[in-house]
Amino acid sequence: MSQVTFDTLKFVETLEAAGVSKAQAKAFSVAVQESHDTLELATKRDVSDLQKEIDSKIDKLGLQLTVRLGGMMVVGFGVLAAIVKLPL
Repeated sequence: MSQVTFDTLKFVETLEAAGVSKAQAKAFSVAVQESHDTLELATKRDVSDLQKEIDSKIDKLGLQLTVRLGGMMVVGFGVLAAIVKLPL
């Protein structure tokens, strides 16, 4: 995952130019920097890797469902054959 870049010096200078005191501008800068430190963005490769993982899991689940359905059909036909052969 990539991180967002944040120019703290430019941010402080912009706030100071707008009339905010230097101490307040630094405090704002620290708060924004800390909030950006926890923010992560997904890259195209991250999304591609996730898509491949999801596709492989879907394929595996599809195979499992096919095997289960086949097993249920075999058991069902076996039960049906047993019922048909029962004497009335």
